[in-house]
Amino acid sequence: MSSEVKKERVQMDPKYIITLTVTLLITCVVVAGLLGGVNAITEEKIAAINWENTVVAMKAVVADPEGTEFSDALELTGDMTAAAEGAGATLDSVYEVLVGGENAGYAIKVVASGSQGSIEMMVGVDGEGAVTGVSIVSHSETSGIGTKVMGNEATASGVGVLDQFQGKSAADGTLAVGSNVDAITGATVSTRGVTTGVNAALAVAGAMG
Repeated sequence: MSSEVKKERVQMDPKYIITLTVTLLITCVVVAGLLGGVNAITEEKIAAINWENTVVAMKAVVADPEGTEFSDALELTGDMTAAAEGAGATLDSVYEVLVGGENAGYAIKVVASGSQGSIEMMVGVDGEGAVTGVSIVSHSETSGIGTKVMGNEATASGVGVLDQFQGKSAADGTLAVGSNVDAITGATVSTRGVTTGVNAALAVAGAMG
């Protein structure tokens, strides 16, 4: 005995299909717009935070933080990037240091290799080409060893490992650990990384004239 299965065709109103399609389309457009707006706001906040951190780093490398202003990032030239690379580091950005509206040097952000990864640092160089300060922006150095360098702990001479670069210039020749730079015991590689960054910053300042 056989049985027949009757199949019924579902009839859908064309107007309903059009309405549903339009509704879905509008929903997608609205959601995309909201996501785009949120993303734009987030990017603005991130940019603002990054700039605040950059300003903090720049103020840490100038003689008079409160009386100093900074320009927006300058356009990097081939000579500037080549100078940094020639010293063994990568140039990230350069800002003009302004005191009373006049140029008083540059704040130069460079990236050099440390013992565990990259060391990003800001180096201040005055109008005479001398280092005014070194500030560590980010790093991944070993806790308790390389972090001593990042934290500017004193060397055997009693001077902070980062502070010792103040006043150094191209006139001192290439800076090198064991020659004209003192290392923190056990953190020679980290000290060399910072030294490379300072050499690069001085080279960039020299390329800028």
